[in-house]
Amino acid sequence: MAARVLVIGSGGREHALAWKLAQSPHVKQVLVAPGNAGTARAEKISNAAVSVNDHTALAQFCKDEKIELVVVGPEAPLAAGVVGDLTSAGVRCFGPTAQAAQLESSKKFAKEFMDRHGIPTARWRAFTNPEDACNFIMSANFPALVVKASGLAAGKGVIVAKSKAEACKGVQAIMQQKSFGAAGETVVVEEFLEGEEVSCLCFTDGKTVALMPPAQDHKRLLDGDQGPNTGGMGAYCPAPQVSTDLLVRIKNTILQRAVGGMQREGTPYTGILYAGIMLTKDGPRVLEFNCRFGDPECQVLKHLLLRNVSVSIPVSEMGTVETEALSSSRYLRLFIQVILPLLKSDLYEVIQSTLDGLLSTALPVWLESHSAVTVVMASEGYPGAYTKGVEVTGFPEAQALGLQVFHAGTALKDGKVVTSGGRVLTVTAVQQNLMSALDEARKGLTALKFEGAFYRKDIGFRAVAFLQRPSGPRILGLTYKDSGVDIAAGNMLVKKIQPLAKATSRPGCSVDLGGFAGLFDLKAAGFKDPLLASGTDGVGTKLKIAQLCSKHDSIGQDLVAMCVNDILAQGAEPLFFLDYFSCGKLDLSTTEAVVAGIAAACRQAGCALLGGETAEMPDMYPPGEYDLAGFAVGAMERHQKLPQLERIAEGDAVVGVASSGLHSNGFSLVRKIVERSTLQYSSPAPGGCGDQTLGDLLLTPTRIYSHSLLPIIRSGRVKAFAHITGGGLLENIPRVLPPKLGVDLDACTWRVPKVFSWLQQEGQLSEEEMARTFNCGVGAALVVSKDQAEQILCDIRRRQEEAWVIGSVVACPEVKNLIETIQTNGTVVANGFLRSNFPVQQKKAKVAVLISGTGSNLQALIDSTRDPKSCSQIVLVISNKAAVAGLDRAERAGIPTRVINHKLYKTRAEFDSAVDHVLGEFSVDIVCLAGFMRILSGPFVRKWDGKMLNIHPSLLPSFKGSNAHEQVLEAGVTITGCTVHFVAEDVDAGQIILQEAVPVQRGDTVATLSERVKLAEHKIFPAALQLVASGAVQLGEDGKIRWAGEP
Repeated sequence: MAARVLVIGSGGREHALAWKLAQSPHVKQVLVAPGNAGTARAEKISNAAVSVNDHTALAQFCKDEKIELVVVGPEAPLAAGVVGDLTSAGVRCFGPTAQAAQLESSKKFAKEFMDRHGIPTARWRAFTNPEDACNFIMSANFPALVVKASGLAAGKGVIVAKSKAEACKGVQAIMQQKSFGAAGETVVVEEFLEGEEVSCLCFTDGKTVALMPPAQDHKRLLDGDQGPNTGGMGAYCPAPQVSTDLLVRIKNTILQRAVGGMQREGTPYTGILYAGIMLTKDGPRVLEFNCRFGDPECQVLKHLLLRNVSVSIPVSEMGTVETEALSSSRYLRLFIQVILPLLKSDLYEVIQSTLDGLLSTALPVWLESHSAVTVVMASEGYPGAYTKGVEVTGFPEAQALGLQVFHAGTALKDGKVVTSGGRVLTVTAVQQNLMSALDEARKGLTALKFEGAFYRKDIGFRAVAFLQRPSGPRILGLTYKDSGVDIAAGNMLVKKIQPLAKATSRPGCSVDLGGFAGLFDLKAAGFKDPLLASGTDGVGTKLKIAQLCSKHDSIGQDLVAMCVNDILAQGAEPLFFLDYFSCGKLDLSTTEAVVAGIAAACRQAGCALLGGETAEMPDMYPPGEYDLAGFAVGAMERHQKLPQLERIAEGDAVVGVASSGLHSNGFSLVRKIVERSTLQYSSPAPGGCGDQTLGDLLLTPTRIYSHSLLPIIRSGRVKAFAHITGGGLLENIPRVLPPKLGVDLDACTWRVPKVFSWLQQEGQLSEEEMARTFNCGVGAALVVSKDQAEQILCDIRRRQEEAWVIGSVVACPEVKNLIETIQTNGTVVANGFLRSNFPVQQKKAKVAVLISGTGSNLQALIDSTRDPKSCSQIVLVISNKAAVAGLDRAERAGIPTRVINHKLYKTRAEFDSAVDHVLGEFSVDIVCLAGFMRILSGPFVRKWDGKMLNIHPSLLPSFKGSNAHEQVLEAGVTITGCTVHFVAEDVDAGQIILQEAVPVQRGDTVATLSERVKLAEHKIFPAALQLVASGAVQLGEDGKIRWAGEP
C-alpha cells in the first residue's frame, strides 16, 4: 500500500525533499508543513495546516491523517525533540533525537565530543565570561579569530574576525549585547583555519555510514566571494577538490568516528549527518556538524537522481499559501538541493532502511559522471531589508529547459507566485560535467524573472579553477613536504629525543643517535661466553585507547616491557632496544611524549635505547593515529639459558608474580566490552579500582620485571620463566614446560585485580575466555623446586614485587574435552588450565528511575549507587515531562535519559507500552518511581510485579494518595514518615519494604513537614533498593515479602 509522508519545513530544502519523495512508487502523497508556494499543490504534493511546534497536536495529526513517515527538515524541531516525541507516540520519524542533535544545537558539546573521539577539528575553548574569552583571544598561541554562539542561532551565530580586537568585539556583541539571544550565553572561541571549505553529508542508521557526494557552496553575496555572508548563493556537487582517497579519509576519521562515538555514548545517531570541513595543509578539519539535509546541497543532490523530471507548478493550480524566507540551517538547506538530484535510489526506501537499521544492506546509489549546480535568485536588498510581494514569472520557460526550480521565499497572492523572502528561488541543473551544468543553470536564471532579482554569475568558479589548473610541473617544483612528509619536523624530533636516548647509555653502549646503526660491546658489558636473545612486539589496540584519551606518556613503557619481559624468559639481561614509530602526520608533542616514555622504560629495564625509526607516511594513518613496534636484544651466559627443561619435574612449584593490571593483551576484547557497557573512558573507574578514570585504569603500564627478577633468575634456582602475554594463563606457562608436563593452578591463591572482575561481569566472559585472554593478575610465572619456593618468594617480595605460590607442575594426559572439563567451581584442570572460578563482583542490577519533576529522590539514588558496595546501577532515567530538573541531574551524572510525553498517547496502556519498550532496550531489572506522577496500567504493574519500587510520604497504610501531608496535619497525628513499597495495582497498596518515622512538630506546615520527610526518604529509598537488588528482600509467589534465608 502506498504511504502518506509528512515533510516538516518551509524552504527550498523541504520542496526538494518533497519532490524527491514524491517520485517513489511507495509514496501516495507528500504533505509539507507549513510548506511554500512550490509545495502548495503539485502531483502528489500539497501543504498541511498543522503546527509543527505543538508536538502533541502534530502526533495526533499524523495519526488522524494516517501519516506513515515524517521527515524533519529544519534544526529547530530536531533540537526541540520532535523525533523523540513523535516516535514515542508511535509515529515513524526520520531524524536524530534531541540528544543526538546536540552535535548541532550545542557547539560546546560538539567540540568536547570531537575531542573525546579523536575527530580532527580546530583548537578551541568555551567561555561563559566575556572577559575570560577576550583574555584567551589575546594570549592564544594560534589565531583565535572565530567566535561562535554555542547554541542555535538560526545559522547566524558565527563571527570570523580579521584581528584579535575584532574577535573581542564579536564576543561582546554575542555575550553582552545579546546579538543572538540565549544562544550566546556560552561562546566557543576557535582557531582560524585556512584552506578549501567543503561539505560532506551521509545517511546513517547509527552504525553504517553511507556517504553522499561532496559539495561546495558560495556564502558571499557577490561575485568573487565579495560582500556580506548570506545563507548561500549557490552550490555544486560533486566538489572535484575532494579525491576518492580524501573522501574515504573523511568518512573514516570524521563521519564514522562521530557515528561510532554517539553509539558508544548511548545516544545512537540516526538520520542525516553533515560535516562542514576545511581542507587544511594538515588534513581535513571539522568546522561544524549539522543534523539534517542542507538546503542548496539537497536540491542539487536530488537533481542528480532524475534529471528530466520536473515538478514546477502552474500558477493556476496553486492554493493560497504564504511562507517566510529561509531562516535557520541556511548553508545546509542549499546542499540538499544540489546533492539529492544525484540520488539514483528511491529516497523513501533509503530512509526506511535507515530507520530499520539496515542501511548496510541497501546503500544508496548515486549518478556517476554527472555534476549538479544550484544557483539562488535573491531579492534586491538581501541579506538586508528587501521588498516582498513582487510577482515571479518564467516557470514554464524554465521547465521547458529541463531544469528544476525549487521555491524558498515565495508565497501565493491572487493566484500568482510572489516573493516573500530574501532568497526566493533556486535553479538546479544536472549535466555530464560541471561546465555544462553551469551553462544550463544560467539559461534558467534568464528565463525566471522578478523585479530586483539578482544572482551570482560565478557559482562553481573554485571548481572550474581546480579543473583547469596546469597539469604540468609547477615552476617551483614539488617538495617532499608537499607530499606530506616534513623532514624538518623529523630533524626537530631527533634533536628533542637525543638527550632522552643518551640518558639510557650503559656499559657496552654509549648512545649517540644519528648513525646508520648502533653498536654494542658484549665484552665491555662483562659477558664471557654469551648467547644472544631477541624479541619483538607491539602493544596492540591498547594504542586506540591511549589515542582516544590523549594519553601518550605511558604507552612507551608497555612497548619496552612486552619485549624485555619476553627475552627475560630466556634468562637474558636486556642490553639494547630499538623502536619503530609510524604515523600519517608527525605531531612533535605526541611523538616526543611516546619516545620519552620508551626512554624512561629502557632506564628502568637497564637497557640502552640504541636507535629507532620514525616513519611519517601520509594517507596510511588517519590524523591523530600512530603505531608502535619494539625490538629488544639481550644476552645471558650459555649456562644460564632458560628454560632448563631437563631440571623440571612433577611436583615443582609455580610462583606467580603480580601484574600491574591488564598489561598489553586482550584490548580488542576490552574495547568491545567498554563499547557495550554504560561507561566511557572518561567515566570514573568501576568500584574498587581506585580514584581514576576508566581510561587511566586500562592504560596502567605493563610491569617490567628485569630489574627485580633477573638477580633471582641468575641465582640458578629458577628452572623456567613464563611471561604471561597473549594467550593468557592457559597458553603461556605450557610454553616453558616439557611436553609431558603441565600445571595445576588455583586462582584462590593470588589476588585478582578488580578490573578483571569488572571485565568478566560486563562481558559475561567464560572462565576459559578469561584465562586464555588475560593475565588475570599474574604477569609472570617462575617454575622452582618445591623446597625452595618459600625462600624465592621472600627474595621476590624483598625486591618490591608481590608474589604467591599459585600452583604446581603435574603429569597430565591429553586434554580432549575442554569445555566439559572446566566447571564453574573447584574443578581441577591440567596442562595450564585453571581449577577455580575468578572472584568476580556480583552482577549489579540495572535500575531505571521514572520521574516527573525535580527528582530529589533521584539524586539520593544516584549517590547511593555510586558506592562500590552497591548492588545496583542506574542505567536510565525516564520522565513524562521535558525540561525538568531531574533530567538535568541524570545528565550531570552521565546517565542516559528519555522523555516519553504521556500527552501524546490516547490511553494509559499505550503510554505504558512505550515506557516498557524503552526499559527493554536498556535491559532494566528494577524500576524505581521517584516522584512519578502517573498511575500505571494493570498490565504494566503485573509485568513488573516484585521489580518496581515506589516511595510514599507517609507511614502506609495510613494517609494514602497524593496529599498525604495535608491528611497528616488535618488528622493531628504526632508521627508520620515515609514508606518504600513494591508497586501493586491498587494505589499505595503494595507490600512494604522499609519505613522511617518522622515526628510531626507543633506549628508544622505542609512545607516544613515535607522537607523533613524528604530527608527520611533520601535515607530509606536507597536502602530499600539495596535490599531488593542484593536479593535480601523478594516478593514471594504468594504476594508477601520474603527475606533471604526465610523458608
